[in-house]
Amino acid sequence: MSRGAQVLVGSPVVAARVTNAGIDVDVGGSDPATVRCRTLVNAAGLRAPRVARAIAGLDPATVPTAYYAKGHYFVLSGASPFARLVYPMPVPGGLGVHVTLDLAGRTRFGPDVSWVDDVDYSFDESRAASFYEAIRRYFPSLPDGALSPGYAGIRAKLGPAGSPAQDFVLQGPAAHGVAGLVNLYGIESPGLTASLAIADEVAGMLGALLGLD
Repeated sequence: MSRGAQVLVGSPVVAARVTNAGIDVDVGGSDPATVRCRTLVNAAGLRAPRVARAIAGLDPATVPTAYYAKGHYFVLSGASPFARLVYPMPVPGGLGVHVTLDLAGRTRFGPDVSWVDDVDYSFDESRAASFYEAIRRYFPSLPDGALSPGYAGIRAKLGPAGSPAQDFVLQGPAAHGVAGLVNLYGIESPGLTASLAIADEVAGMLGALLGLD
């Protein structure tokens, strides 16, 4: 707030319209309102295509189809035998079941790849057998019963199962023709670690409007 920003939670984008003065965004929730934007960055992750399609005046042909790849993580019990990350060979749709270490020093394995039609974070414990098989290719001494369910996540994809891997899409006015609008599509891992570089690209697309030229 000290920098003039305001964070709204529980305030879904209901609709939006491109106008001569900018982009009007209808925000729902407990205190619905319409917000007029000179610039709008659609960084809605999994729902970025849905938000883009809600913007009247944006050519729907520029909006990609959303695809979802679900990934599970299992947690290793006991002390970690790893001091660094371990990556196997990639698999279609993902980087393979690899080793990650959290801030508490615990070891997690994942994610696997399961293509789904919608966002569903339920955990399928039956996938444990495939995890043991994958992990033992580089950690053959993994004992039975050493894995416990961790969590599941969803990755935003720009193509269906079996399609070539695609990079992030940062789509600005030069691509879709709407001044002040940038849509970010397919921002999966490593979108978080690349966030500052992505921000630089977005600022470059909006430079004149933001006074950065």
